Amino acid sequence: MKRRALVLALIAAPAVVRAQTPPADQWQTVVSPDLRVRLEMPAPAQKTVASEKEKGHAGERVAWASKRDGEMFDFDYVDYAPGWFSDKDSKLMAKELGRGEAEKAFPRATFKYVADEPVTLQGWDGYALDIADAQGAVVMMRTYIVKDRLYRLLVTAKNDEVTKGAAKRFLDSLRFAETRPA
Repeated sequence: MKRRALVLALIAAPAVVRAQTPPADQWQTVVSPDLRVRLEMPAPAQKTVASEKEKGHAGERVAWASKRDGEMFDFDYVDYAPGWFSDKDSKLMAKELGRGEAEKAFPRATFKYVADEPVTLQGWDGYALDIADAQGAVVMMRTYIVKDRLYRLLVTAKNDEVTKGAAKRFLDSLRFAETRPA
């Protein structure tokens, strides 16, 4: 009897493993190592750490990237030197960093600016920039400043409800560990 149970268990094992394999469209929660931020993105998300240093950087750039149906989902953050943002107008800084070189890369004669406006998340200043091409595909970018840390999200979406819904889910999932004091 024990032998039959063992044989049945061995036969059933591959079916159990298959049932536990995540589907291709599964999402995962990404949490920063210091627990200051979390968000959802399609699995598997690949983490990278870049030692690149730009003016004002106080640490490495930490990033996660994934793809779903050929669309990009990118998130990164970098710490700046104390006072880099917190001693300045964070609304203006978020706009400058959120827009960057967008008008050079996406000229208004060719692309439609769907969103080009300041935003806030949990009281922290940010900037939303969504740009569509002639076929309705979009690049959606969000930039947030939390104390002296810069967070950036970038996602692409085709002109259909499924990919635009996934892009919105990604952007809307971002949460910071703290809310800005009033």
